[in-house]
Amino acid sequence: MFKQVTLVLLVSVTAVACSKKNSGGTTNAPNSQHVSVLTQHNDNTRAGLNSSETSLTTANVNAKQFGRLFTLPVDDQVYAQPLVVGNVAMASGTRNIVLVATVNNSVYAYDGDNGKLYWENNYTASGMRTPNAGDMKSGWCTPYTNITAKIGIIGTPVIDPTTQTIYFVARSTDGNNFVQHLHAVNILTGADKAGSPVAITASVAGTGDGAVGNTVSFDPMRNNQRQGLALVNGVVYISYASHCDWNPYHGWILGYNAQTLKQQIVYNDTPDGEGGGIWQSGQGIAADAEGNLYITTGNGTTGQGNQYTATSNGTDDNGPNPDPTNLRNRSESALKLTPSGSTLQVSSYFTPTNYFNLNNDDLDYGVMGTLLIPNSTYYFTGCKDGNLYVLNKDNMGSYSAASNQVQQTIPLNVNLHCQPAYYKGSTKEYVYVWSENDQLRALTFNRASSMFDDKQTVSTENGPTGQSGAVLSVSSNGTTDGTGILWASFASSGDAESNVTPGMLVAFDANDITKELWNSKQNPADYPGNFAKFSPPTIANGHVYLPTFSNQVVVYGLK
Repeated sequence: MFKQVTLVLLVSVTAVACSKKNSGGTTNAPNSQHVSVLTQHNDNTRAGLNSSETSLTTANVNAKQFGRLFTLPVDDQVYAQPLVVGNVAMASGTRNIVLVATVNNSVYAYDGDNGKLYWENNYTASGMRTPNAGDMKSGWCTPYTNITAKIGIIGTPVIDPTTQTIYFVARSTDGNNFVQHLHAVNILTGADKAGSPVAITASVAGTGDGAVGNTVSFDPMRNNQRQGLALVNGVVYISYASHCDWNPYHGWILGYNAQTLKQQIVYNDTPDGEGGGIWQSGQGIAADAEGNLYITTGNGTTGQGNQYTATSNGTDDNGPNPDPTNLRNRSESALKLTPSGSTLQVSSYFTPTNYFNLNNDDLDYGVMGTLLIPNSTYYFTGCKDGNLYVLNKDNMGSYSAASNQVQQTIPLNVNLHCQPAYYKGSTKEYVYVWSENDQLRALTFNRASSMFDDKQTVSTENGPTGQSGAVLSVSSNGTTDGTGILWASFASSGDAESNVTPGMLVAFDANDITKELWNSKQNPADYPGNFAKFSPPTIANGHVYLPTFSNQVVVYGLK
């Protein structure tokens, strides 16, 4: 059913394939590090931290010792974060494998240490093609420029290392019909596993936008799978927003059994309304060890049409804290979602007091990436109006017309299209935020008060402009001083929201972001190519894997 381009078995890589695809690798000697990055931003907290990096330090990441080593060529733009599986048994010994997905529905498996190609495969449905921006023909957004070309695999996949399976969503069309498929693929061969792929369909009871006969159905054309997939307690979760707010659409979360690919969970956040997209600048769904999911939702209907209506003047028909089980429409909110039967139950939530104006002014809550602060009960979120909200994940604050009942509000007064990241050093711990038209900020988390200190550290580095902020990742060797590095990828010029722009990678001392260690402009040979918006660098095993819109992943490391 699916078109295979090239399939080179992991145990018998040909010299021709390697020389064809590798643009200059490093040694074939096994790497002493075998760290895996199996999901977007490293783990289900979405903190973006690899705390097991033993090679890269603040002393050797500099223009003399660190730079571009080789590239991993692919067939199109890379919106998904590259993933790494460490310590894979190979004929040549244990190797570190990098999996790269493209908007052309292709997936590549490369050796992460020398750039050898093991296999590549295309997963477009037989007889169909990959959708593209020209297919999104609506009066609201024609031409469609937020995605500039093809629209295949956009959300970051997730990998189960035990079964050696990578899960991702591929999209196909014949120009009239649109389909989305969940694939479960063997990372050693690129072959679909038994039962894969499955066509993604869903429906819920409701009277919302696009409902037919009191049923709201999933639309594989309008619904955009941008957020990274999550694997939580044996369930693969897939979330959805839209293409360019093209109604009718809704925010969906669909859960599939990782072994059987049988659909287990269907959740729609606006079944009696509209909108409520879930995308968070591509940062994956956060989840805790108990299997609860944490998300923020975008513009759309909030409560209206069911038990609870908070109106423009702030009145609340059910009082300041309505029973969350009675709320059907959940736009402009942070949600804690607990699996319950075949759906998700809202077990805690927060809706900002000004949610009505957020919706009217296109200042949706759900644009910034969110994270669970590790080893705490706090959920770090942000809204397009410039407010950061720190929430108790188990008691988020519900809704109050009088004031926001949250752990902390931090006003930044900037747009927040970005992915934050976290780091714990020997004495302090930080969350970093770098949105468009702003400077990089380090917020210090105080364990004693469970709040962020008022004073922020702000870098002097000129940051991203337009409507697409920086995407951040952190590496360190535990909390050892001199090993914490904050990595930032952003557009070096122009507006990346609707244009392909040149990219830039910068490294900062994670304990003092006023100290820049290295940037890709210092040496012309280190230029990465075009910026991959909302796709952060992956740091693993002494390498930095930077996705680009230049049909390649650029690999940096010690020279």
